[in-house]
Amino acid sequence: MFRSPTLLIATALVLIPLSSTVLASSSEAWDEFAKDVAAKCTALAEGRIEQPKVVVDPFGTESYGVAILTGKAVGADAIVSSICVYDKKSQAAEIGGELPADQVTISMP
Repeated sequence: MFRSPTLLIATALVLIPLSSTVLASSSEAWDEFAKDVAAKCTALAEGRIEQPKVVVDPFGTESYGVAILTGKAVGADAIVSSICVYDKKSQAAEIGGELPADQVTISMP
């Protein structure tokens, strides 16, 4: 697969720190992370989505937590979804605009 030992070493040096971050975190820490993302994103949806249902990517990206909020748009009968991003360093969240149900389909158990 790798024809060059240098390329193999370079790849390992890039991947090892990334994998150790996931391995070093406990399941309790990831649960707390998901709860914080959900809470901050839900607060941002206030006034936009009535009683939003939140789905949080359990780990997010290297830098961001990601969630999708879905529910009835405030003041309308439409079901909408919004994407929320959470900066892991600053712990600040931002929410995107409302995406109509015909553009985004999410089913929740």
